[in-house]
Amino acid sequence: MSLRPPPRVPWQVTGNHWISLPCVHPADGSVFAAGFLHRGTRSAIELAGGPGFIDGEGPPLFRLRITLDGKAYAFSDARMVWERALGWLPTFTWTVGAVVVRGTIFAPFGRDSDCAGAVYALSVENRGSSKLAAVLVAEGTLGHRQLRVQTERAFEPGSHRVEAVDGDVVLGGRSPDALVALAIGADGDATVSVQQGPAPSYTIERSLSVESNGRTQIAFYIAAGPEPDGARASMAVLRRRGWKDLLRETRDALKQLEQTTGHEQLDGLINRHLLFAYFYGIGRALDDAHFYLVRTRVPWHGRGVTVRDWEALMWTLPAIQLADAPLARELLLRACEIHGYAPGRGVHYFDGSMFAPGFSLEGAAVYAIAVDRYIRDTNDDQIVEEPVLADTLYLSAEDLAERRDRNVPLYTTEVTLSGTPAPQPFTLHGNAVVAQAFDILRRTLDEDSAKDLEDPEAIRAALRRHFVAADAGKQRFVSATDLAGHTTAEDDPVASMLWLPLYDAMERSDSTYRRTVKGAGSTPRELAHQCARLLGPESTAVLEWFRRAQLDQGYAAEIVTQDGTAQLNGGDASLSGLLAWCAWYAVHALGERP
Repeated sequence: MSLRPPPRVPWQVTGNHWISLPCVHPADGSVFAAGFLHRGTRSAIELAGGPGFIDGEGPPLFRLRITLDGKAYAFSDARMVWERALGWLPTFTWTVGAVVVRGTIFAPFGRDSDCAGAVYALSVENRGSSKLAAVLVAEGTLGHRQLRVQTERAFEPGSHRVEAVDGDVVLGGRSPDALVALAIGADGDATVSVQQGPAPSYTIERSLSVESNGRTQIAFYIAAGPEPDGARASMAVLRRRGWKDLLRETRDALKQLEQTTGHEQLDGLINRHLLFAYFYGIGRALDDAHFYLVRTRVPWHGRGVTVRDWEALMWTLPAIQLADAPLARELLLRACEIHGYAPGRGVHYFDGSMFAPGFSLEGAAVYAIAVDRYIRDTNDDQIVEEPVLADTLYLSAEDLAERRDRNVPLYTTEVTLSGTPAPQPFTLHGNAVVAQAFDILRRTLDEDSAKDLEDPEAIRAALRRHFVAADAGKQRFVSATDLAGHTTAEDDPVASMLWLPLYDAMERSDSTYRRTVKGAGSTPRELAHQCARLLGPESTAVLEWFRRAQLDQGYAAEIVTQDGTAQLNGGDASLSGLLAWCAWYAVHALGERP
C-alpha cells in the first residue's frame, strides 16, 4: 500500500453504485474518467482519455463545447460557477454574452432509476432579442483503460476501440474480453463521427434553436455494460426513462438519505461525508450486479478497492445505516457471505479473496458488534435467523476463543487496525472490543456455545489490572502489553484508546481514561484519530475543527495537515463514513455542538 498525494485538480465528484465519475473538471465540466467495479478481475476498471487523467493531463473522456450563431466557444472560455445540489449533484452555470448555459451531471439513483449510466443535462437560455442557433458538441478520447486493485495496470496501448453505432458511439477494447464498454449518445437526433488511431476519439453534434427570451433543454447519456451490447441496452433504458424523470427521481431519492441535526453547517458536514461513503464505499460490480464493500472507489487512494472487516463494518456500514436501513441489512449479510468465512484474518479483495493475511482481534469481533448495532438502530432482530449470519458469529466466537491467554482472560492479536504488527501481543483496544463482542455473543449464540465464552466483565477487569501504568505519579492506560512487564504507551491512531467508552470498557467520565486521552492527538495528522476525538473530552473543539477543515475537497483523507487539508490518501470513502457517523453521534448521543 502506498500513501499518495491528492490530485492537483479540485475535481467535482459524483456517481451511483454502478458508475463513479471522480474526475469532473471544474474549469470546463469535462469528464476525465469513468470507473466501475468488476468482480471477475477483483478490481476497479477505469476508462479515461489518457494515463495522466488523475491530474487533468491529456484529453478528457467527454468534453462539451458550443457554437452560438456560428461562433465556437470552449466552456473554459468563461468562468463556470459550481454548486452541489443535495450535496451530490454537480451543477454549473456558464454565461457568455446573452446566453446562459446551466448543466447538471448525475448518475441516476432510486428504486426505479438505478442503472449503469450517467446523464449530462443542459439548459441553454437565450436572453437576447433574436432567435439563437446553437450546436452543442460532445467530444472525447479513449486513450487509456486500466485495472486497479491498489496500483494501476494499463491495458495494452493501442487496444482501445471507438465505433459509431446507430447514432451513438461505443467505447471499449478491441478484444472480445474487454470487460467494460461505454455507450455515449444524445437525447435526440445528432451527427456522429469517429476518428480512429491508437487513442481513438469521437464527436457528437446536437443542433438546437432557442427563441428570444426562451430556453431549450437537452442531455447526453453515458451508459455502461460489461460488453458493447450491454452498454447499448443501458443506453436504451436511459432514453426510455428520460433524463427529466431520472433527475427528478434521483433528487427525491437523495432527499430520503439526508440527516438533520438542527445545525445547518453540521448537516452539510454529515450529509456530504455520508453520501460519499454511500456511493464510493460500496458499489455494484458491472459483471454480476452484486454489492461489494470497498475502502474507496476514487483512483488516487493507495488502499484502492481492498477492504478490511473493521473498516467495512465499523466505518462504512454505520453511515449507511443512518440513511438506508434496508441497504445496511443487505450489506451486513453480504459481508458475512463473502468475508465471514475468515473473520479478522486480514485485508481482502472486495470479493472476499485474501489479499494480505494478518489477524486482528477487532476484525474477528466486529461482526457481533455490527449485528448488535444494526438491531438496536432498526429493531430488526430477525436478522439473526439468517443462516449466513449465524455461521459467521459462531466462526467469530471460535476464532476469538483460540486467542485467549492460558492464565489471563486477555486475547492476542497479530496486527493492529493500522495494518502494522502489534507492538505487544495484547492490545487495550482489541481486548475492549472482544469484551463487547462476548457480551453480544453470550446472548446471541445457543446456550451451550455461549457458556463457553469468557465473562466480559472478567476481561474488563483484566484491562484495569494489566493496561494501567504509573506516569509521573499518576495512573494512565497503556495501549499494549506482553503481560511480562513490557508495555507500549503510544496510542494507535486507528485503534485509539479514545474509543474505549463506546465499547462499554469504561465511562467517559472515568478519571484514568480522561487523564490518558486528554490532549492526545491535539496536533492532527491521521483523520481516524480525529474522528475518535469526537467521542473524547474535547469533542466540541474537534467538531468545530471538522466544520472548518477543507480535507480533500470536502471528503476524508487518511493523512491531513494541522489545519485539515488533505496530505495523503484523499477521497477515503470508508473514513468519510466514520466521520459522518461520529459527527452524528457526537451531536445526537453526546449533545455536542461546535
